[in-house]
Amino acid sequence: MKRVAIDLHFLPCLEFFTAIINADEILVSPSEMYQRQSYLNRTRIRLANKIETLSVPIQGRRPRLPLNRVLIDYNQNWQKIHLRGIQSAYGKAPFFEFFFPYINPIYEKNHLTLYDLNLEMLTICLKLLRFRGKLTVSENLDEESPDLDLRGQISPSRSYSERNLYSPTPYTQLFGLDFEPNLSVIDILFCTGTEANKLLLSSVKK
Repeated sequence: MKRVAIDLHFLPCLEFFTAIINADEILVSPSEMYQRQSYLNRTRIRLANKIETLSVPIQGRRPRLPLNRVLIDYNQNWQKIHLRGIQSAYGKAPFFEFFFPYINPIYEKNHLTLYDLNLEMLTICLKLLRFRGKLTVSENLDEESPDLDLRGQISPSRSYSERNLYSPTPYTQLFGLDFEPNLSVIDILFCTGTEANKLLLSSVKK
C-alpha cells in the first residue's frame, strides 16, 4: 500500500496529480503551516493571450499559521474574478459544460479558511479524475510514516523539470499553438474530459 503525504494546494497543478495518481492513500493535514509564494492559494490557467494566475486572497500579510487558521479575505471580489477568468478561458472547451457544474458551487460558498476551500476542491477533482486513492486527513503527518513525503516540494519558485514527478504528455488546449504544461487541473479536465486520467498516468516521470 503506497501512502503519499502532500501539501493541500488550491486547484492543484498537473505535477501534483502525477505525484499521487498511483497512491493508495493521499495524506493531507489541516495543521501544516501556510507557506508564502506557494501553490496553497494560487493556480494557473490559460487565457487567449496569456497564462493567468488565479489567487485566493487571505487575511494578514505573512501569517505563520496552520492552514486551517488561514482566513480567506472576502473584502476582495475574488470569486467573481476567478469564475469570469475560468469561463473566459474554458467556456468553449469540449468538456466545460460537463465539469463546470461541479466546480461552480464550491465558489459560491464562503469557506472560512483556505483549508476548507482547498479540501473541497481537491475532493471533487479526485472524484472527477476517477482516482482510486483514498484521501485521508491527518492531524500530524509526521506521525504517519508515508512512503513518499512531498510536503514543500511542489513549488512555483522552481520548475517541475527539476523534480522527478512530471513529464508532460501534451494534449489539445484551447488557445495557442504551443502546449503549456503544468497548468491547473481544470485545464486538463475541461480540455480532455475522461481522457484526463490516462494522460496523467502517461505524464508520470519514469
